[in-house]
Amino acid sequence: MIPNQWYAILESNEVKKGRPIGFTRMGEKMVAWRDSKGQLTVMSDLCPHRGAALSIGQLKGDCIQCPFHGFEYDMHGACKLVPANGRNAEPPKAMHVRTYPTREAHHIIYIWWGEPRTDENYPLLPWFANIGDDMAYSTIRSHWKNHYGRAIENQLDVVHLPFVHYNTIGSGNNTLVNGPTAKEIKIQEGSYRIDLWVDNLTDQGQRPLKPSEMPDPTRRPLIQFHFPNLWQNWLSDNFLVFLIFAPIDETNTMMYLRQYHKVRFPLIRQIFEFLAGLGNLYILNQDKRVVVTQRPPRPDLGIGELLIPGDHPIVMYRKRRRALMEEKELA
Repeated sequence: MIPNQWYAILESNEVKKGRPIGFTRMGEKMVAWRDSKGQLTVMSDLCPHRGAALSIGQLKGDCIQCPFHGFEYDMHGACKLVPANGRNAEPPKAMHVRTYPTREAHHIIYIWWGEPRTDENYPLLPWFANIGDDMAYSTIRSHWKNHYGRAIENQLDVVHLPFVHYNTIGSGNNTLVNGPTAKEIKIQEGSYRIDLWVDNLTDQGQRPLKPSEMPDPTRRPLIQFHFPNLWQNWLSDNFLVFLIFAPIDETNTMMYLRQYHKVRFPLIRQIFEFLAGLGNLYILNQDKRVVVTQRPPRPDLGIGELLIPGDHPIVMYRKRRRALMEEKELA
């Protein structure tokens, strides 16, 4: 995983007051829970005493209680009670659960994956400015058995459209790929976005333009990817498709697909979300069927794939991902 990034890992409604939830992200077992005021914490799902899972314990006031021996930990991971030592005994300071810096925004839970910082030194949460609070959404969740990088690259891949999606978003037999045009945008230190414009055409014997030959686009990008794991298909100002690629581990990804829109009337909105959800799930499963077969599981530079000019956005993603993992700037 890319270090020192805010990762979207869950939706806010998955963590309810009064009940801890266990899950795996970044290859680690975690537990999330809320205190009596609804404040959220995400911590390691491991009691440091004897290694039991805290997620199957219960909440006691503003602490989570280990189900094995009743040790209680607060939202910062500090042990507040060792029952066997007596309620008035001072718990050992070493008895501490690892917690993750956590933020909530846009009904999404983010954790900071990297070296802890002071609050003023954390970067802004990754997001897309065109997705406003005036937009409603519904969510589809899908578990993919592949590295999250493969899922991301699929959404930057314009070459696959007429083949994987021959009867949906790729219909029309536009197999020839001009460019594509892809631009990397630096948001702030360590934070980047890739903007992508699609120009696929029917092959009538013409030579496709290389990425370096493409004119500067005059329209907004159709696709945007925000490192480390957010993506949108900006179809219009009133409708877009949004994805979270939440890494479970090296070979599993939880996909959160949201359909943002501005349909206001409740009944029409319900029908719209149902039909759009069916369509997007069908399209997502078209991708899933192929992407989960890719080898090697984790994409990177120099893994033996023979890439073509149409893979330009994927090369851009891999170069920036490698640079962020090595914490260096590209030349």
